[in-house]
Amino acid sequence: MKKFFALSLTLLLETGLVNAAEIVAEVEDHSIGAGFGGLSGVMMGAAAGGPIGAIAGAVAGAFGGGGVQEGTGSRQKAYMVRTDSGEIRRYRSPKFSFAVGEKVQIIRGRVRPLS
Repeated sequence: MKKFFALSLTLLLETGLVNAAEIVAEVEDHSIGAGFGGLSGVMMGAAAGGPIGAIAGAVAGAFGGGGVQEGTGSRQKAYMVRTDSGEIRRYRSPKFSFAVGEKVQIIRGRVRPLS
């Protein structure tokens, strides 16, 4: 019983530790403009052409919205992050800026400074 308690306590303490990930690159992110453009395209396409118009409008709106966001200069940053397992994934961080090589943590799908 003592071994089980010690093992349980050790596992409980280990789960709270945060492993650091590393910023590999910074890339531009146009997903917000594409999302709003796609939503607008769905509404206009559905009003004009029904379900097929909604699909066509969504595709056209997504491309147009991303282009408008790029054209207006309201770019956002996304980061390519190497996780502990060696996998490289793309994450957004609207509140924080990072440099390449900086150690970070990933919380709920967002990159945060290592604290």
